[in-house]
Amino acid sequence: MIATFDDFEINPIHNGDAWKICDFMVTNQDRLKRYFPKTLEQNLTPTLSQLFVDKKVKQFNNKEEFLFTLKNAETRDLVGLIYIKEVDNHIKQGEFAYCIDYNFQGKGLITKSVAALSSHAFKNLDLNTLQIIVFKDNISSVKVANNNSFKWIKTLKNEFTPIGEKPLDMELYELYNER
Repeated sequence: MIATFDDFEINPIHNGDAWKICDFMVTNQDRLKRYFPKTLEQNLTPTLSQLFVDKKVKQFNNKEEFLFTLKNAETRDLVGLIYIKEVDNHIKQGEFAYCIDYNFQGKGLITKSVAALSSHAFKNLDLNTLQIIVFKDNISSVKVANNNSFKWIKTLKNEFTPIGEKPLDMELYELYNER
């Protein structure tokens, strides 16, 4: 376990998470299809989810990408996923991506998760720079960055293209290890 707060816990992805991830993705697919289309398509059935989880566990163990689950500590229900992706071990940098179940949005759980995982990344994953890249109209994600002391760096022109849409400019925020 990486962290606990408010009856929730953060854990690294493990092989037993496939069914819960499939259920989470299917239940929240309308919310996730714009910003998580690849993760969504890889988790539409339990079989696909098991392949996804096997791949993510391997990437975690190889320190290529880190996927964490946010679960209710008592019921074990999966309520969110938090990635540290685009890991570059040479420059010691990684990028957060996260999603939360619609029943738990607006409760500060992702803000607390990013705080805990930022500390973990600096102490245990040997990263010195963490990024959040967000669409400016995604106010919740902008708040996550601001509430965790990430600093706005710049606008990234045409950085992300949702399926069937024109490219979007995205905002880059960064947090640095202040050791």
